[in-house]
Amino acid sequence: MTVSENGDGSAALTLESAVAGGVSVIRVRGLLDATTRDQFADYLAAEAAEHGPDMVLDLSGVTFMDSRALGLIVHQWQASTAGGGRFALTGVEYAKTRVMWITGLAQRLPLYDTVDDALAAFDRSA
Repeated sequence: MTVSENGDGSAALTLESAVAGGVSVIRVRGLLDATTRDQFADYLAAEAAEHGPDMVLDLSGVTFMDSRALGLIVHQWQASTAGGGRFALTGVEYAKTRVMWITGLAQRLPLYDTVDDALAAFDRSA
């Protein structure tokens, strides 16, 4: 788990991961913006290095996402699929990740309601 704190001591970003069926499932809670981008990038890189390219990002706990964080997610999606892996996002809420719709990426990125839905889709594609 990785935690980045705001100036008031509250957590800006919390990242937790588990492996389910050989897939790294990363639960993201808090802000995905310029202040947490490097922490998020380092965590994704470490997870991919340790567990391979298959990855599900559970964004149900995200409170805000900016375009830099979205760029990082797109980069991870491309790296995962280029490495022969599967990639999915779950728990995406328009109000908190509006930038996905503004850019049109919500129609291109693999979005699922739940982690279980994403893992089931991975099983069907295997």
